[in-house]
Amino acid sequence: MNLPLPTSPILSTGTEWIIDAAECDPQRLRELGVLRAICDAVISDLGLNVVGEPLWHQFPEPGGVTGLYLLSESHLACHTYPEFGSATFNLYCCRDRATWNWQSRLADSIASQNVSVRRVNRGSNQSAEGAAH
Repeated sequence: MNLPLPTSPILSTGTEWIIDAAECDPQRLRELGVLRAICDAVISDLGLNVVGEPLWHQFPEPGGVTGLYLLSESHLACHTYPEFGSATFNLYCCRDRATWNWQSRLADSIASQNVSVRRVNRGSNQSAEGAAH
């Protein structure tokens, strides 16, 4: 049996924030405690719920750190590249959340001079706010 295709736009299944931080302090990008504190602040400030224990991997010098949090709302990931002075974060939430001040918080914690935040509505035909710098 063939079901008819929906004629209305797909409803949003969540919001994804894609964050690129450049011109960061390479030493801070190697410090697991600094990066864990950033992720813990995002989770606490936005009222997110961690499922299980976060996973972290510290790469040998000159490499950075990768972290992943499974959330009941979806996930939060962090990847750092000290050799390039950059960090990336990805937060996906299936429910609406307030905007987090990535620019200010990353400037304070990893001395980022340039932070790009893109917000994307997932499962939708329409973009959210687009790019914000």
